[in-house]
Amino acid sequence: MNSEYPRFAMVAGEASGDVLAGLLLEGLRVRWPNLVAEGIGGPKMAAQGFVAWWPHDKLAVRGYAEVLGHFREIVGIRNQLTERLMRSKPDCFIGVDAPDFSLDLEVKLRAAGVKTVHFISPSIWAWRGKRIEKIRKAADLVLCIFPFEPEVFAKHKVNAVYVGHPLASVIPFEPAKAEARAALGIGAGEMLVALLPGSRRSEIQYIAPRVFGAAAEMLKQRPGLRFVVPVVTGLRHVIEPLRRQYAPDAPIELLDGRAHEALAACDVAVVASGTATLETALFKRPMVVVYAMHALTWQMGKRMAYLPWVSLPNILLRDAAVPELLQRDASPGKIAAATFKWLDDPAACEALRVRFEGIHRELRRDTARLATEAIEAVLTS
Repeated sequence: MNSEYPRFAMVAGEASGDVLAGLLLEGLRVRWPNLVAEGIGGPKMAAQGFVAWWPHDKLAVRGYAEVLGHFREIVGIRNQLTERLMRSKPDCFIGVDAPDFSLDLEVKLRAAGVKTVHFISPSIWAWRGKRIEKIRKAADLVLCIFPFEPEVFAKHKVNAVYVGHPLASVIPFEPAKAEARAALGIGAGEMLVALLPGSRRSEIQYIAPRVFGAAAEMLKQRPGLRFVVPVVTGLRHVIEPLRRQYAPDAPIELLDGRAHEALAACDVAVVASGTATLETALFKRPMVVVYAMHALTWQMGKRMAYLPWVSLPNILLRDAAVPELLQRDASPGKIAAATFKWLDDPAACEALRVRFEGIHRELRRDTARLATEAIEAVLTS
């Protein structure tokens, strides 16, 4: 390895992975200012000098049935990436989330002598636990974002280090709600609901109709409500037609990004299960978790799940602290009712805020520094 100009190859498969990879790259550049980083990524990574051979949204597909329509393209990208990296080996490959794409690639690169790191452990403690065998073959190092994960990996002789969750350091412990509301033009006496129906095209088509239908239902009962939808870059053309179809008369404002501003400003959020639920918890906001997918994917996923919860706040608290409305239960009427329950119970919201503060304290670490130190130890071993 060139100690001044190490070359990192990276893959981040969606918007949340791009954010996490961007934060990691920022830390790596403190240690190696002249590093080269390239592969598959998005705008947050590009801001740290990353060169994207393919955009991250090419991999932003979730679910077995949903992947089928994109399978040939995704496999083609992985084959081309593998060939390119095997021909010109990087000093280190870092797969950021996207385990179904990255783990097979990591196995091949590691066998060829490339150091491999997987950032964000696949949730083997929640479902698909047999993946631990592939992870053991794939990764010289797993960077864990939850404190209980290294012990799980240690039992299977996988090198894993807890580095905290980078979002816990980025999101302020006390969000500036008044400033965020002013920036979004929300009056002091108005009730604001943030709608986050997903960051992938494949999940939005299932979730957004239910969420927009719920907004329309809520407005019938309380006409003064305000709604905002932070839209991931490049997906406005997917969201806008669904808004017009399912909530044509609702004053729902689509924001270009600005998810953290929306979460800081809102009184309650309706959120698709995923990283956004953790972000909502770190902003100390009550939420209704929603998810829906292709029926085949749902049935297959149910058979491989180990926990009674799907959302990260509930998993971390080991409790049904926030409602989860999944598949058939994710109806507009049930979403609206669960949202009103939070809006009408300030005491419950306050109790939840205190519990979310505990999550924030536990996850807040100097993630970029700890991750960089762990990666350097692998590179020099």
